[in-house]
Amino acid sequence: MKTVFVTVGTTSFDDLIGAVTSDESVKALNERGYTDVVLQVGRGSVVPDPDSCPGLTLQVFRFKDSIADDMRHSDLVISHAGAGSCLEALGANKPLLVVVNDKLMDNHQLELAKQLQADSHLIYCTCSTLPQTLRDMDLSALTTYVPGQPENFASFLDKAVGLV
Repeated sequence: MKTVFVTVGTTSFDDLIGAVTSDESVKALNERGYTDVVLQVGRGSVVPDPDSCPGLTLQVFRFKDSIADDMRHSDLVISHAGAGSCLEALGANKPLLVVVNDKLMDNHQLELAKQLQADSHLIYCTCSTLPQTLRDMDLSALTTYVPGQPENFASFLDKAVGLV
């Protein structure tokens, strides 16, 4: 069993949920041997039917007290580009595919995703490029993010969002 955990955090990101459950993405996940997808849909209005992804067992929920177990039991995390979700997945030492919401104005999330990809900690894409990214991604090229130095991350985040 290979599991993908998808999280939108505390917000809504219907485009991400739609992109992950699209025919193209489902086909790419099947081809990579994934069997289960757990979707955390947050406040979104898109709540896929459990039978909507042929070849995949789909579980859907809005919120939990903690998503740590979902991350821990996954083989791949697909996440929105929020700093909290990114850090949680990286801290769990899981391969991370970040989907940037390119509809956001003043998109600091893109800067964070670009830097963490440049450091080989994650792969990022947009909703429109998700299926191709799922087909082409090389998770073996990712390196472990070493947590425990919050001052370094804070400094990096300040640079990424242009505060320094």
